[in-house]
Amino acid sequence: MEDTTHTLRPNAFALHNGIRAHAMGPDRGEAELTLGPDSLNPYGLLHGGAYYTMADCACGYACRTDGRNYVTIHGGLNFIRSARSGTVTARAVIRHRGRSTCQADVEITDEAGTLLATGDFIFFCIDQH
Repeated sequence: MEDTTHTLRPNAFALHNGIRAHAMGPDRGEAELTLGPDSLNPYGLLHGGAYYTMADCACGYACRTDGRNYVTIHGGLNFIRSARSGTVTARAVIRHRGRSTCQADVEITDEAGTLLATGDFIFFCIDQH
């Protein structure tokens, strides 16, 4: 495996929103958020945009474990349950890696392992040779 330091640099938008993302090994990525007042919607629940950003970041890190750079071209998220407090984690795994696209699945759970959301993301490799 080649050096992926340049492709796994922090995502400024995620960091601004308190989301910590990283690669978890080949074809796997993870993003984590500890809920606070700034991550909640007006109903006191984790904002849907936070779920989506976590999922996108986890999938993006999983894609970039091959040392190439990717951008999201499609993302879908299915909301199942809501979180009000604690830490939520998005875990992504690559389901298909092609020459120019990469497809990842993601699950978001709370600290107890309760499934909160699932998703499917497709990325385009911008490092075409």
